[in-house]
Amino acid sequence: MKKILEKARTTNNDIPNKQKRLFSAIVFAFGVLLGTGSKALDETAVNELPALLQYLDITNFLGRLSIWIFIAVCISVYSNSEKRAALNVFLFFVGMVSSYYVYSELVAGFFPKNYALIWICITILSPLPAFFCWYAKGNGWFAVCISGIIIGVLFSQAVILFQGIRITHITEIIVWLASLFVLKRKPKEFAIEIGISLPIAILLQLLLPSFAFFG
Repeated sequence: MKKILEKARTTNNDIPNKQKRLFSAIVFAFGVLLGTGSKALDETAVNELPALLQYLDITNFLGRLSIWIFIAVCISVYSNSEKRAALNVFLFFVGMVSSYYVYSELVAGFFPKNYALIWICITILSPLPAFFCWYAKGNGWFAVCISGIIIGVLFSQAVILFQGIRITHITEIIVWLASLFVLKRKPKEFAIEIGISLPIAILLQLLLPSFAFFG
């Protein structure tokens, strides 16, 4: 496995430690900002939001998985190493989840324990997928497979494939298209990515039918 990973992508050792720490701090702060902002939107009446945010159903969008998966993937692939990717994604979720539920408790006066436990588990487990997601911006078959899996996961959130094909919401389509841009490759590899993503999406919706509606 080590040889496969080394062939897929190598660590960028040219980045100073100070810059690495700064990036991690920014990621954590970004998580805090998004967690606080997300909860603040939860507490805002829909008709008080700008028309565009109402149309995009932004409050429910931030309560679903696709945007958080996409952000975590971006943090991972743009980190300088797989270990740093695991750390940075973990810090992001720590910042986002902790600020969301601190705001819930102190400002909104409501703490949804069961829902919080789900997100705490996601936070604890996040370093492992982040470690492997880092290789999605690498080269070779392993990187292409990881990219295809990521795209498939996000596609499963964007399009319901059973009982009539339909889009879950325009925001999920935007996130899926953004993932295609972030993980773009040469035409042949891109076709393989898409080929991998479709069975991944189908399997997720067969095995975890509520996955696309989590939130």
